[in-house]
Amino acid sequence: MADYKKRNYFVRRKEALTMEEVIAEYIKSVKIASGLNTQRIFAAWDACSGAGPFTLKRYFRAGTLYITLNSSVIRNQLSFQKTELIGKMNATLSGDPLFTPDNRTTGFVKELVLK
Repeated sequence: MADYKKRNYFVRRKEALTMEEVIAEYIKSVKIASGLNTQRIFAAWDACSGAGPFTLKRYFRAGTLYITLNSSVIRNQLSFQKTELIGKMNATLSGDPLFTPDNRTTGFVKELVLK
């Protein structure tokens, strides 16, 4: 036991980090924040729109989410709800602990384009 104290294996309380801080630092150090943010945006689209099974392609670039749907009827219905969908997705993303809003390449959804 005295051998451990000599080598300073114990973490002092003031140096300890929470798991949330450790995960955030790991995501930044591995540089996967933009890819993870994109996947979280796509998951928010599926959860908020309900059109996940009808979505063929998803693409996010510079605040714009491009969605290709296989049904023109669903695309027409969702086009009337664009502003509400953007608000719901951003609310979902702000509550997601894995989403990093301060990332310069991928942040919140600003515009939605349905194809």
